[in-house]
Amino acid sequence: MDRILIGEKVRLRPKRLSDIVEDHAWRTDPELSSLDATQPLSLPFEDYLKRYAAEIYIFKDSGINFAIETTEKKHIGNCACFAIDKVKREAELGIIIGDRAYWDQGYGVDAITTILNYLFSEINLDRIYLKTLNWNSRAQKCFQKCGFNPFGRVAKDGYNFVLMEIHRHQFEAKAKKDES
Repeated sequence: MDRILIGEKVRLRPKRLSDIVEDHAWRTDPELSSLDATQPLSLPFEDYLKRYAAEIYIFKDSGINFAIETTEKKHIGNCACFAIDKVKREAELGIIIGDRAYWDQGYGVDAITTILNYLFSEINLDRIYLKTLNWNSRAQKCFQKCGFNPFGRVAKDGYNFVLMEIHRHQFEAKAKKDES
């Protein structure tokens, strides 16, 4: 997919091999890893490069994977849609704003709103869901600003998560309300 999605503050574009430098830095960062309920990556850059190239190629057929750029084309994060179920018309969403200079400035909200518009209007999904760590109030506030609602909790691998979802009709109603 070579589609570029344009938001107010961000551009979502397909991942490319040149994103590896930032992605490697973000994946080896202990704080960012803790926000993603993972351990920091300890793989040497050269080995990561081989795996990264394969992941970009494979992911093209199994999900939707975007780099998040500012309107000035600075790569600041990533967002992905995976576990796409075409029968139920739903999928899981994941996002990271890896560049801390862009935290708490609306880039995450704009990226999520932009990809939700695409998923509901062009991919024709009816429900998007995600999980976020129960202590990550910044992420939960961001998701709620985008229209997500909590619908449960789950414990996995020693972590506690809040489950959140948004349905197409909720997103469309929120968009209409925001326009007026």
